[in-house]
Amino acid sequence: MTHITYEDFEKIDIRVGKIVDVQDFPEARRPAYKLRVDFGAEMGVKKTSAQVTQNYSPENLKGRLVAAVVNFPPKQIGKYMSEVLVLGFPDAQGNVTLIAPDKDIPLGGRLY
Repeated sequence: MTHITYEDFEKIDIRVGKIVDVQDFPEARRPAYKLRVDFGAEMGVKKTSAQVTQNYSPENLKGRLVAAVVNFPPKQIGKYMSEVLVLGFPDAQGNVTLIAPDKDIPLGGRLY
């Protein structure tokens, strides 16, 4: 493991957002959804894709709060441009389990 400084950590902008739209992503190499995540008035709605089809259906993703890195440059994923990186941990089978706050908090709040 490589140690980082607190200043390194401060460079990563992790915000809370709410998933407002979920679409299938059949063009993806691995099963994934296209997500639109609302980060509030300051940042607005951002697009991303997420390989979470094993643990989540579109119905239980919509309206869910998530944590995401919002200051990576946009990344082209096939024909889709991803603007943020939604965060999660692997479950026992290695499938993504999303990170979320345990209370309702204002959209766009920054992790510290």
